[in-house]
Amino acid sequence: MYLAISSESMMAKGGLYAYGGMWSPGIEAILTQLLYKKNIRGFGWVWGKTKYQLWSYAVPFLYILVIYAIGWVIGFGGFIQGSFTNIVVTSLKVIAFGTVMGCISALGEEIGWSGFFVPQLAKATSFTKTSLLRGIVWSVWHYPLNIWGVYSTVTIPVWYKLISFTVLLTGMSFVFSWLRLKSGSLWTEMFMHASHNLFIQNIFPSLTTDKGMTMYYIGEFGVISAVVVLLVALVFFMKRGQLSH
Repeated sequence: MYLAISSESMMAKGGLYAYGGMWSPGIEAILTQLLYKKNIRGFGWVWGKTKYQLWSYAVPFLYILVIYAIGWVIGFGGFIQGSFTNIVVTSLKVIAFGTVMGCISALGEEIGWSGFFVPQLAKATSFTKTSLLRGIVWSVWHYPLNIWGVYSTVTIPVWYKLISFTVLLTGMSFVFSWLRLKSGSLWTEMFMHASHNLFIQNIFPSLTTDKGMTMYYIGEFGVISAVVVLLVALVFFMKRGQLSH
């Protein structure tokens, strides 16, 4: 993280700093487990039921689709002009490559957050507190990158970024935590994290024309995004009774 901030870019050294930063929670979790338990069991290495893996990838696509659809319809952002066929073909190519690369980087974070942190919290406290704590810690972990403008080139006030981003990640954490505890699999979180990053950072922004205030409403720092994700979080909060205790 320090190297990314110093170089003023997450993509410096061919993206090595970005991958290094995302893998730091996973590496720290593995080292901690090895130090205290001499093994890396309990991280959720099992595949689990495939339906949870599919839903993990689909859920971010669906809520991000809703976010951008609202933005397009209301007029906060415009849908790009061009051949529909070309747009679809180009998007599918980006999705295929982006999913693979996204899984590689997301796995590093999720070994830390979902492989180690969430299960340990769930042993000591409720699903609600586990989700809130994961969301807050996850958000604060990103703060230096957002404060120094390295995480995103979106030109909106830092205070707005921090508030909206914290609400977004905390809402997402209810979905992450539910899927991790329900499936028993770390891989669900890898897919969800990769899917979220791909669609909200690349696919849908590339389909949207900026109307000046667009990123205040949609995207990772948009108020519409925060509200939609909170509604999704509410759905999973209401399903907390399905989790084994």
